[in-house]
Amino acid sequence: MTRLQRLATALKPHAIGAALALIYLVVLVRTAPTLGYARDEGFYFHASTDYARWFDLLLHDRRAALTRGAIDAAWATNHEHPALMKSLFGLSWLFLHEKWRWISSEGLSFRLPGMIMGALGLWVTFLFGHRAHSTRVGLVAAVSLAFMPRIFYHAHLDCFDVPVMTMWVVVLYAYWRSLGGGLGWAIATGVAWGLALETKHNAWFVPFLVVTHFVLTRAGDLRRDTARGNLPLPLALVSMAVLGPIIFVALWPWMWFDTLSTPGHAPGRFQEYAGFHLNHAYYNMEWMGYNWFHPPFPRLYSWGMVLFTVPGITLLLLVIGLALMLPTMVRESTGVLGWLPIKRLRAWADAYKSDDPRGTWMLVFLGFMVPMAPWLSRNTPIFGGTKHWFPAYPFLALLAGVGFARVAALLEELLRDRVRRAGVVTAALGVLVVLPPIWQSAHSHPFGLSNYTPIAGGAPGAADMGLNRQFWGFTTGSLAPWFNEHAPPNAGVYIHDTTFEAWNMLQRDGRLRQDLRPVWQVGEGEFAIVHHELHMNEVDYQIWTAYQSPATAHVLTYDGVPIVSVYRNPRGR
Repeated sequence: MTRLQRLATALKPHAIGAALALIYLVVLVRTAPTLGYARDEGFYFHASTDYARWFDLLLHDRRAALTRGAIDAAWATNHEHPALMKSLFGLSWLFLHEKWRWISSEGLSFRLPGMIMGALGLWVTFLFGHRAHSTRVGLVAAVSLAFMPRIFYHAHLDCFDVPVMTMWVVVLYAYWRSLGGGLGWAIATGVAWGLALETKHNAWFVPFLVVTHFVLTRAGDLRRDTARGNLPLPLALVSMAVLGPIIFVALWPWMWFDTLSTPGHAPGRFQEYAGFHLNHAYYNMEWMGYNWFHPPFPRLYSWGMVLFTVPGITLLLLVIGLALMLPTMVRESTGVLGWLPIKRLRAWADAYKSDDPRGTWMLVFLGFMVPMAPWLSRNTPIFGGTKHWFPAYPFLALLAGVGFARVAALLEELLRDRVRRAGVVTAALGVLVVLPPIWQSAHSHPFGLSNYTPIAGGAPGAADMGLNRQFWGFTTGSLAPWFNEHAPPNAGVYIHDTTFEAWNMLQRDGRLRQDLRPVWQVGEGEFAIVHHELHMNEVDYQIWTAYQSPATAHVLTYDGVPIVSVYRNPRGR
């Protein structure tokens, strides 16, 4: 094989991954204009513009930008979250919208970096599946991940949940490659983890996963080597310990001053950041007809939401994949038995040990389970629906890909003597496997948080069970056409759970009439809207009292389920 042929062979998986990523990015950009802006996006619009102006100052007057006054003025905004994605949101807005005018939609310019991160997640998920098993595993895993309806919704947003999902799979892929040897992948693991820390706080769980994997798969080697005076820690762990914190601080100017507390002084900025998340406020979330606002929370909430929101075909393939890989995972985990003082058991572990020194499928299994683990505690808040355990989903999809590969192999064996090209049948099976998630995502848009799969009975069945219909007030964007047509000039609208920044972005993007005014009291304007969540039922009663009528002017529904109601003030114009 010539050098050119070897290069082409090496680049082929990347070409497939890049094609998947590009197609997904185009789909996200094309579907974004119908999706309203979420509450958190409004906060990040504001923070990102502050950061972008600091970067602009850095380009033009570095000395002034690096003073503490300039840094604190810009980076104090929304400093409870790290800076990487907000910096990218702001730089995209600054250059692609404000300076170069390549993107006419201001909202899209903020959202684009998050979309790119979602597309990158598919690329790396495909590579992981391709290298760990086969191309068909990578393809099914990547497409299944892309079109989980909740992932599809969040992948549009100017938020951190899909980006940190991507960073988890990037870190674990780099770590997995580093176990095959080579300093480059070890350094890449440390860099990737630093960027993950700079994306969102749940990246702090990654070292627990990596250490657990190392203990399960390599503990026997560790015992023998330490007895000989060696400490065979993976270079990637050392790289993470050194590079991760450096990158975390270096890319977040807010952390450059008063980073850690000193005796007799107020807590440092890192302690403030950690304290915000360790003592996070509780928000409302409906589950099985009950409004959960404080602990103890339902222990099975996360698993129930996986069951009700991940497409059924993906879950079926997951079960098959887990069953198939369980013996492999047991063999990969026999290293931990090397610590037991029972020679016969240690000898059995050595004999039964997997021939994969990287412990691939135990790593994938832990990648699925560790992000889900915090919700086994009844003290872990459940607000946010599924987004807080998104890092589990690439690994769920990889296991589902293994399930598909096994079913496809059985089908090929059955058809070997009956069909001339069994591979064509396998390809058709692959299409049948990914079509339901694609259809469900298409059907969910732009009501992604209101979507539930047929296992829950769809949106109507979920409403009957008492599952949350939405949060963040983003569905106001779907009311824009109605208000544009029916609202009188300069009408005031009580916008309920929608933030001013989200409402204002609809107007700046030309999706909502400029003359419509947000108001903050039910009785002030000509209209009032209610986003239907269980804990917000009282707002309906407030409107009925203020307007002296329960009649609605318009009800926005999804599959027949009321999502937002619009009331018209009879004393208005």
